[in-house]
This record gives sequence, structure tokens and C-alpha cells, in this order.
Amino acid sequence: MHIEQFRDFCLGLKGVTEEFPFGPDTLVYKVMGKLFALTDINSFDTVNLKCDPEKAVELRERYDGVAPGYHMNKKHWNTVMTQGGGISDKLLYEWITDSYNLVVASLPKKVRDELLG
Repeated sequence: MHIEQFRDFCLGLKGVTEEFPFGPDTLVYKVMGKLFALTDINSFDTVNLKCDPEKAVELRERYDGVAPGYHMNKKHWNTVMTQGGGISDKLLYEWITDSYNLVVASLPKKVRDELLG
């Protein structure tokens, strides 16, 4: 996957904004103000994605290209290689969507209804 594909996919999800709250090198995607994906804009070697805690452990055991979230809560975040590591673009798109959906599900009902309404 190339960074342009990642960017287009994330921005195609409803209510998503693109930001640089951690400096000019860290590209962050949020839904309704809550982070669901981030990456280094210069290298795009990995992407951090929110993940269900049980599934996060399962993915780390199954794929060499998945590790506990770098600089994140390792229970809820995975760092995923964007090139190699046995991770296809299809899987990456699926995991981005999962991350987005986890964050949407955590939003207050009023905000969720506003987003999905």
C-alpha cells in the first residue's frame, strides 16, 4: 500500500479529519475528534491502528508484520507494517475499517447518531 491509498481510504470514511497534532511528520486520522490511525508521513513503513484487545494479541501471534502499538497503549493498539510482513492491502483496509468502527462505537450515542444519521 502507498500512503496516497491509505490517505484516500481514511478520508473516504464518514466524519474523518486529517491532522498533524504530534508535529509535521506524524499524519493522524480522527473520527469526530478521536484518533483511529496514525503514521509517519515520510517513511510510511508502519501504521498504528486501534484494535480489540483479544484480536490484537491474535493478530500479533499470526502475522510477523503486526506488533504492539509503538508509543501507544499496547492493549488497544497495533503497529502494522505497510510493506511486507505478510500483510496484504486487503487486510490493511479491513483493519483500518475495524479501527474506525471501534472508535465510532465508543462515541456518545448523540455524536454517533449525528455521524451515522
